[in-house]
Amino acid sequence: MLRTAGAVVAGVSLAGCPDDDPEPEPEPEPDTPEGRVDEFLTEHEANLYDGTVDDLTGEEELTIDVGAGDDGLAYDPAAARIDVGTTIVWEWTGQGGAHNVYSNPGTDDTDFDFRSGDPVDEEGHTWSYTFEEEGVSNYYCEAHRAVGHLGALIVE
Repeated sequence: MLRTAGAVVAGVSLAGCPDDDPEPEPEPEPDTPEGRVDEFLTEHEANLYDGTVDDLTGEEELTIDVGAGDDGLAYDPAAARIDVGTTIVWEWTGQGGAHNVYSNPGTDDTDFDFRSGDPVDEEGHTWSYTFEEEGVSNYYCEAHRAVGHLGALIVE
């Protein structure tokens, strides 16, 4: 009787451990565009970043919300892949206070240098930038960088 009970317990223990679990996605290599984006957004705990880069290639113009998320302290999408020649229009939602869009010039994590100007809190305000070269654009809201208001683009 004990032998049978032991076999049943062992069977139950193994039943909860499927042997065909999918392998987790490998982390991007740091020296790739994906790795640079992931490192920047993960290191600074970017709001709305879930480890994926939205593929938005094929469009001439795209809009990114400024002041997205439940608290208005995010860009949406947080990370995207675009084509060279794409114009990004950042559009303010009016949530989360005054925001702006600043690249990280002079650092190893961005290839672009742009600044939208002073923070703005007006819903519907827009600012745009056309990406004319390949590279990585990591950017942030100057006023809310410390609380995760960051975004990134891979331009190819």
